[in-house]
Amino acid sequence: MKKLTFALAFLMSVTLLAQEGYFTTYNFTVKPEHESAVLGLISDYFSTHKIEGVTVSLWENHFRDSGNNFTHGIVFSGSLDAMGTQYSSDGGEEWMLFLTRMNQHIEEGFSAAMGTLQRSWGDMSAQYPVQNYYIVQVDNTDAFRSAYEKYHTSALRKGWMNMYGSFTTGIGPDGGSHWAITGYKDFKSAMGGSNAVLTESERTARDKAWNTFRETNGGAKMIRSGTRLLLGQW
Repeated sequence: MKKLTFALAFLMSVTLLAQEGYFTTYNFTVKPEHESAVLGLISDYFSTHKIEGVTVSLWENHFRDSGNNFTHGIVFSGSLDAMGTQYSSDGGEEWMLFLTRMNQHIEEGFSAAMGTLQRSWGDMSAQYPVQNYYIVQVDNTDAFRSAYEKYHTSALRKGWMNMYGSFTTGIGPDGGSHWAITGYKDFKSAMGGSNAVLTESERTARDKAWNTFRETNGGAKMIRSGTRLLLGQW
């Protein structure tokens, strides 16, 4: 993907604190020596030019497979109205200057996608800077949503959150209609997972509920997984 593609696509935007919303994400690769410059440029621009109601998040794609080998991703999220406002603004000369400076540090673009946030669980007012993400191909959307929401509504949550949604465009040839994210407050929590904070009886109940989800989700296949780290949010 050419750098120009990134420049043209960058101006696209779900409040992740909401139960439902919209998002777009843009993934790209930055050489290590340019990482601090990219963070600084994004922070400087969006600290003063962010559209009201839109959250901007910059992530490092930390654990990733060879087919998912980009270094960073930026996510614009908000309500439909806030998204519409962001799309309708061309940003003017300051936006074009920002893009020019960004493209001086971006090695190449990787992918872009748009989708929805359908539901979240946990204390969404807290920060979860370490997040495991999962891309899933779902056969029966209604069955999956019913089973997934039933499972997570009953799941005991101690210091972690979960959210999920769907992709509406930007789906790769290997599929991936839905996504899920589990967020943790630090690496230790992410490595230990929910098992580390649950009692034996709680784990037994959770495993039973998970087995029920697998039996009733209408068919779902894992396409990809990874871990991302929050570098900044505006």
